[in-house]
Amino acid sequence: MLDILHRDAALVAVAKPPGLLVHRTVLDRRETEFAVQILRDQIGQPVHPVHRLDRGTSGVLVFALDRTAARFLSEAFAAQRVEKTYLAVVRGWPAERGTVDHPLKRQPDAAEWVDPRAQLLPQAAVTHWRRLATTELPIAGERHPTTRCALLELTPETGRRHQIRRHMKHAAHPILGDATYGKGPLNRAFAAHTGCARLLLHCARLVLPHPDGGALDLAAPLAGDFAALVRALGWQAAAQTAT
Repeated sequence: MLDILHRDAALVAVAKPPGLLVHRTVLDRRETEFAVQILRDQIGQPVHPVHRLDRGTSGVLVFALDRTAARFLSEAFAAQRVEKTYLAVVRGWPAERGTVDHPLKRQPDAAEWVDPRAQLLPQAAVTHWRRLATTELPIAGERHPTTRCALLELTPETGRRHQIRRHMKHAAHPILGDATYGKGPLNRAFAAHTGCARLLLHCARLVLPHPDGGALDLAAPLAGDFAALVRALGWQAAAQTAT
């Protein structure tokens, strides 16, 4: 069962847990559970994904309930008319505020056919961050006996694949728990010290146009290991300022 955040005649929004794929891909043939399938069975009607969250990312995930709403919402995401707010824990102490304006080479996923003759040129990509809290943990790194970590609010202007994860790596502040763009030894040491082994990226809020007019403000609170980590580090009040 998925936690339903909002449901009306046009769409349904859920809180996706980490580790759950939105839909089947050729790269994960052995997986048997997907958000599309679970939600379809849960509410007893077809659902249409209109955006994606990476498998390891938790938070607000929106589905349309008919093709007209699916077209409207997909176009809203593509046209950057959706305000997105994420929470992440990164290595290091970034500046209080910052922006990564760094084009990203297109990364088509397994479900997307791309003409092999086409050039996957870099696309404009912009992500803003605001530092919410910091800590220093007794985890030895390559150069220091401790590891600095920070809780960030992240607001991407664009929606490139893995944008936030790739941008934070580019800024030299990779997201903890990121097996693709982070540091494996640090991720393992952090998990052993904190008991939190997941990708520490969460879609906390989406503000999007509704097919029937007006705007819909959707929020998903932190849960599970991420919420426990935030409590253990005394970051609850700071995390709430992001939503």
